[in-house]
Amino acid sequence: MKSAALIISGLLFLSFMTFQNKKTKIFLAGDSTMAIKDTRAYPETGWGMPFVYFWDSTVQVVNLAKNGRSTKSFISEGLWNQILNNVETDDYVFIQFGHNDEVSTKKTYTTEIEFKTNLTKFVTEARAKGAQPVLLTPVARRKFDLSGKIEGTHEVYSQIVRDVAMLEKVPLIDLDKKAQELYQQLGDENSKLLFMHLKPGEHPNYPKGKIDDTHFNELGARLIAEIVWKDIKTQLPQLAARASKKS
Repeated sequence: MKSAALIISGLLFLSFMTFQNKKTKIFLAGDSTMAIKDTRAYPETGWGMPFVYFWDSTVQVVNLAKNGRSTKSFISEGLWNQILNNVETDDYVFIQFGHNDEVSTKKTYTTEIEFKTNLTKFVTEARAKGAQPVLLTPVARRKFDLSGKIEGTHEVYSQIVRDVAMLEKVPLIDLDKKAQELYQQLGDENSKLLFMHLKPGEHPNYPKGKIDDTHFNELGARLIAEIVWKDIKTQLPQLAARASKKS
């Protein structure tokens, strides 16, 4: 009897320890502005890269965002199924698309109706797994008019994200609106410091230089990740409690 009791106690202890050691996962589903970059692309940085350092040891960030993906190609290439096959109860799924969905000349083009349908699918299927979906508008590009005022480039597809978030009662992080506010605060010239603006010979990965107002460098990625973090603190306090002491 004593040995049976010891076995049961041991199993209960192991079960408790497994539960205690289980990490909460944050899955990132999105495009190049969120994705992990190859070394040869440096200093280009997706905001999902610094985002991993905001968390303590109980959280694991799983970044499945990929360059050039839209909601349609994220599904057709099996990336969404990778999330569904691994997501568990009480995990989180951060969903940010629009950059590649909205361009009609790209193979990844997704009509407005398809975009709304795909976002709704993501929300519904994440919830069916017991996870918390979070919708993010496409992060703003850097575009100023001649008077120095920031201009939006995602109005239609960002609004679709907002509409789905409202209809489905999903937390929304409006990266389009908040990134525009950041760029406007910095101004036309200083906002270049957040993006891939390189002079010829300035970096060996880009010997001819580069001017790119869509993709971030390390500083830009960090500031966008901080915008996401601030909204997590107000909208998802239970998750925010898992922050690293440095965040």
